[in-house]
Amino acid sequence: MEILMSVIAGILFMTGTYMVLSKNMIRIIIGTAIISHGAHVLLLTMAGLKTGAPPLLGLEASTYTDPLPQALILTAIVISFGVTSFFIVLGYRAYKETGTDDTEKLRGTDSYD
Repeated sequence: MEILMSVIAGILFMTGTYMVLSKNMIRIIIGTAIISHGAHVLLLTMAGLKTGAPPLLGLEASTYTDPLPQALILTAIVISFGVTSFFIVLGYRAYKETGTDDTEKLRGTDSYD
């Protein structure tokens, strides 16, 4: 299962990188969100996909699930939501000011190869 999750994380990173390299602002924003989802899957996979009882004091079990990776992923989700929200507002503001979301036109150069 870890191999499948590693492949999925790689596909998410590959797709996100491809979208970030485009000229459209919306695709760049979606690409950064996909890269952050790839990081979440990678964190979960690196922690190991173990099954066990929840780490509660009154529960007697032979194996427990580690809560630290889940806490790290939850924190990463909140941070990536804030960054994505900021990028959306930044892209909307740039579109309202310039009338385009093409990064080549936002650059201000005259040549569009």
